[in-house]
This record gives sequence, C-alpha cells and structure tokens, in this order.
Amino acid sequence: MSLPNNRVRVVLLTQAIGPLDYRLPDDMVAGPGNVVMVPLGPRKLPGVIWDDDVFGDEAIDSSKLRAVLELVECPPVALGLRRLINWVADYYLTSHAAVLRMVLSSSAAFTATGTIIEYRRTGFEPARLTPQRAAALDALEGAQGLVRELAAEAGVSDAVIRGLIKAGAFEAVTISVDSPLPEPLADFDTPKLNDAQQLAANSMVEAVRAGGFDTFVLDGVTGSGKTETYFEAVAEAIRLGKQVLVLLPEIALTAPFLARFEARFGVEPAVWHSNLRSTQRRRVWRAVADGSAKVLVGARSALFLPFANLRLIIVDEAHETSFKQEDGVRYHARDVAVMRGHFEGFPVVLASATPALESRHMVTIGRYKGLEIPSRFGAAKMPEIKAIDLTLDAPDAQHWIAPTLLKALEERVERGEQSLLFLNRRGYAPLTLCRTCGHRFQCPNCTSWMVEHRLVRRLACHHCGHVMPPPEQCPECGESDTLVACGPGVERISDEVNRLLPNARTIVATSDTLWSPEKAAEFVSRVENKAVDIIIGTQLVTKGYHFPELTLVGVIDADLGLEGGDLRAAERTFQQIAQAAGRAGRGEKPGEVFIQTRNPNHPVIAALVAGDRDAFYDAETEQRKSAGAPPFGRFAAIIISSEDEREAIEAARAVGGAAPQVDGMHVYGPAPAPLAMLRGRHRQRLLVHAQRSVEVQNIIREWLGSLQFPRGVRVGIDVDPYSFL
Repeated sequence: MSLPNNRVRVVLLTQAIGPLDYRLPDDMVAGPGNVVMVPLGPRKLPGVIWDDDVFGDEAIDSSKLRAVLELVECPPVALGLRRLINWVADYYLTSHAAVLRMVLSSSAAFTATGTIIEYRRTGFEPARLTPQRAAALDALEGAQGLVRELAAEAGVSDAVIRGLIKAGAFEAVTISVDSPLPEPLADFDTPKLNDAQQLAANSMVEAVRAGGFDTFVLDGVTGSGKTETYFEAVAEAIRLGKQVLVLLPEIALTAPFLARFEARFGVEPAVWHSNLRSTQRRRVWRAVADGSAKVLVGARSALFLPFANLRLIIVDEAHETSFKQEDGVRYHARDVAVMRGHFEGFPVVLASATPALESRHMVTIGRYKGLEIPSRFGAAKMPEIKAIDLTLDAPDAQHWIAPTLLKALEERVERGEQSLLFLNRRGYAPLTLCRTCGHRFQCPNCTSWMVEHRLVRRLACHHCGHVMPPPEQCPECGESDTLVACGPGVERISDEVNRLLPNARTIVATSDTLWSPEKAAEFVSRVENKAVDIIIGTQLVTKGYHFPELTLVGVIDADLGLEGGDLRAAERTFQQIAQAAGRAGRGEKPGEVFIQTRNPNHPVIAALVAGDRDAFYDAETEQRKSAGAPPFGRFAAIIISSEDEREAIEAARAVGGAAPQVDGMHVYGPAPAPLAMLRGRHRQRLLVHAQRSVEVQNIIREWLGSLQFPRGVRVGIDVDPYSFL
C-alpha cells in the first residue's frame, strides 16, 4: 500500500496516540524518517514520518487531513533504524512512539545549532545565607550545569539556584553545543597480542573490513585481554572512517574503560549515560547523528542513537542481566544489538568470560560464531578456588567471615596485597525488626522489607526508593532500643572487617557509593594507588576491573543467589561468582578464592571449584531443554496492576478467563506477583510458556486487544522476562 504523494503517516512522540495521517504542504518536501512538527488539537507536537506499509490503511479522506506545520532541521531517522524500531515494537509488544522516544531522546534532535548557558561557582559567598543556599553552595563546589541540573544535584529548588545567581555566587558560562569531539587514532599504541588473541582479533577485523552482518561470541577467561582483542576491530572501523558503539552494563565501569581506551587510541571516546549534563547529551547526540563521533561508549539506551555510519557494535560483559530493561520498553540490549546489526548489515561482538546460555546455544547451532581465548594474558594464571563448608568451618555468632577466610585476609594485609569480599546485598542488613514484639519494617509502598543503610542512617526500599530514618522506638509496641538488624549486607561485613582487622584500610563499593563515573574513577584511583587493603562490594565490582595487586577473593554467601525459583538462578550465581573470582591474581602474583557455602556439593559450587565450566553449562542446558525453558522454549509475563487491589484482581481474572487455547502454549495464573505491591500499586501476574514455534506476540496482541480495562488498571507485557518479581 502507498499513500498519495501529499499524504504522510506520522508517528508522534506520545504513547497515548497511534500513528496519524497528515497532509504535506505543497512547498514542503519530506519523506519517511524526516522529523516534523504537526498539530494535534490545539497543540504542536513532534513526530517522524513513517513508512507507508507498516500500519494498516485507515482510508481517511485526504481533504480532512491537517497539514504538517514544519520540517525540523534534524538528521532523518534512517531506514535501518526505522526497521529496528518496527521490530522492537512488534517483538516486545510496545508502541512505536515508546521506542522512538529513545531515538529522539535529546533536545538536540529539535535544536540544530547554537550555544547554551550553564552556571558555575564564582567563589563569592553572599553575606546572608539561608540554610538551603548554604547547603547548595557546599554541594555544588566545582559543579557546572543548567539551573535545573544544579538544583537537582544540590537537592534544592530552582528558585534557590536562581537566587544565588542573582547574588553573584554563580556566573554564566556560554557552551557551544557543536564543538567537535577529538578523533581516536587507530594506531596510537598498538598492543602485542598473543596467538589466541590475534586469531580472534583477525576474525573480527576481517568482518569489519568485509562489512555485512555477523555475530561473534568472544569467550575469554577473566584476565585474558578480551578488551585489547576487540579493540583491534574497533581500530579497523576507525581506519575505514566508520562508527563503533561499545555497550557497557554499568555506569561505574565507564571510568576504567575510558582509561584503557585512551591508552590505546590517544583520546577518550564519546560517552552516553544518564549522568550526562544536558549540554553534554546535546553535543554527543549531534556528533553521533552527523558521524563525527567515531566511537561511543554507553549504557543500553545508546543502542537507539541515530548513528550516521555505524559499522560495529561491541556488547561488553554481554551476559549481564542489567542489559535487560525492566520498565518502560522491556527490551534486552544484547538481542536488540544483534538485530540492529542484522538490519543495518554490520558485525556484532558479544564479549564475556561467562557467556549467557542463550548465546552459547546460538554458537552450538551455528547462528553465531564462537571465538575463544582460553588463558590469561602474559604470566597471569587463573586463581585457585576452594569451598569453605560453613557447617564445618563456621564463623562466630553474629559474624559472617569464616576463620579460614579471616586468616587469609590477615596474611594479605601483612604482605601488602589486596583482597575483595563479595556479597551481592547492599546496605547494612536486609531486615530490621523489634526484638520485643517482632515487628518487621516493611516499605509502605511495596511488599518488601526496608533495608538498613547505616552509613547514611536510613531505612531504604530497593524497589521504589522510599527512605526513612530509623525510628528511636518501635512503631508497633513503643519500646526503645529494641530494634535489631538481621542478616548481613556489605556495610555489616565492612564493620566486621574493621573490628577484626583494625589496621586494614577498607572501602565499600556498591551502586550506593559508586553512583557516578566520577565516584567510580575515585574508587579505581584509591585501589590502584594501594590506599585500600580490602574491598567489600556487590556484583558491581565483579566485572571489568583490573587490580594487579588483588590476590584474594572471598565470597561471603554463595548460597544467596541459589535461593528461590528463578529460572536463571543457577546460571546467574555461577556467572557472578566466576566473575568475582576473576578479580584475583590478574598480575604476576597468584590468586586464591574462597567460596563460603553450606552446600559445597551443589552443582554450581562443585563446577566452580573444579574449574569445569563446560560441565555446568552442559547440565544446565539439559535441564532447560527438558523443561522447555529458554533457549528451547519461550516465556512472556503479563503484569496487571492497580492502586485498588480488588480492581487488579478482577482485571487479572478477566485476562486469565480470556486466555486462548493454543497447542504448544500454556498460561499460568493469574496469581499475586511475588512482589505483590510495587510503588503503591497492587500487582497480579500471568506467565505464558510456549514452544519456540508458537507466535506468542501475535497471540498476546489479539488476546489483550479484545479486552477493555478500567482507567486505573495498567497492563504490562514482558517478553523474555529476566526478573520474575
């Protein structure tokens, strides 16, 4: 189907409305991909002209169509990226508008050129200061940004910042949004690779040179030099004048990666993540769109940027579950990266020391190409891994570090070597209760316990962000001094280390302490300068970091991730512990790893101790196959939520009652979600389990499309879910 020459279909950037038809004025030349401003009622909204054959023909009389108002001076959304948006919207059962908003996520999309005014401290301090102004000045030392950004960083209102500007405490700085980014030099510092690295690098370089779609799984043990290896493919793309995207799973990994990139290519790459200032986002977005940003390093959202000439995507730590978006558009960046390479015709590299079972399966069946680096670079050897049976070698009461691990920590401190204690649980304790009446502190908005964070004296919900100060008295019985912390978090382990090893210099490394690239860079600097003896951290520090003096890793509770019925619990635990273990012995000194567990015979623990990764993956693959679980079957979750519990239950029953009967597909539920209330909304859940041959998306689309829901009910769909909460 094609529309008349003067009629265009426009996808607006609002999810409440589907695509609409408009009329092009006689003096306007525009086509698919062009960004336009169009009228909608009394409003003027942005949108993108879309391909004629994507949506059905509404057959509206052209004479009734309103005219497009203006053509925005912005690079058009290219055909390959439009095809990707179509696929993401169809596969993840979301709207085109929701995906398109990620593409046009910067105001730079609608502002072609020019300058912008930011503000920074002058050093002048007004004579009379309110408490808010004083707090803002303290918080913003060395900061620069827009008024709203400074206000958000200082935790004050815009009016406070404007008052300080008027008083002379801040000065205006004119920033160009078009200043060019430095270009990386492909041959700035070419490394000497070993034979295995060179063989893998050659395959990737040849793929970049030849062009065309291909997917590589770069499978190298921790410390094998995967980054230096895929840098050779990056260098080849730079030589050809093409663009490269490197996806990282965590903002905290940006700082060490940027340092390695600069050492190899002479300059830092462009970066894209949520902590960028508005002006930085505008500059990077424009540079990506006009092709001048040759290499971009970013979080998963960078995948939807409008690259002018993208010819290689690297997904580093590709196994990481943080590549799966858990709200909004629930996409998996690893899979979308592969599809972008497919639609635009270039290679994609998935790099990991512990590839996802799905990626390994794709190599097995020949869809992806496997590249292996089986040993560490140079003289470094893989660490020796031992299990500590906590039923035989138990810590003292109210302690969590076994005597064997404590002795190893003492030896490292005496030798001036560094250690890492890994526990994937933030805060001081996961539960606080009253020892008098047994009252447990639960989030008022969610069915989850409030986690004590003793460093900032707060009880916090890790699901909705609600915080409160620890009360002096129990709210249930009114007794004082009866609140007790139950179980350990990393802060509690830090306290234990400080008591038992008072001379050891410790640091807690979690998303609470390394919440920005700057904080992560400070952490790296302290460890590299040997100002830290023992790191106590969560999964945030189990990947990407290279500390040559770190020779000991202790896993505090290996059984933690194996609890519950999560489909990927065993695989995720294996990956996390293997990655944590991989931090030890990366330099010339040998590494040692202790895994504390109450079940040393568990297949995950046994495989880690034996160093038999393949045996674990083979057994896990067989279990998945027999259960029809991914990658041999498919799941989709349907989550119904409402502020009214009865309304949510009734809507979920309506969905369950209308479930279609399809061969090869089963629908389980509805039932209360494991996290039955989140952010004040009651949640019900259904799980669809289907064979790979079943067209799940089409079935769910028709199934839910036939139902009407009350205004207060939200229906979310998670295709290929990773979280089952």
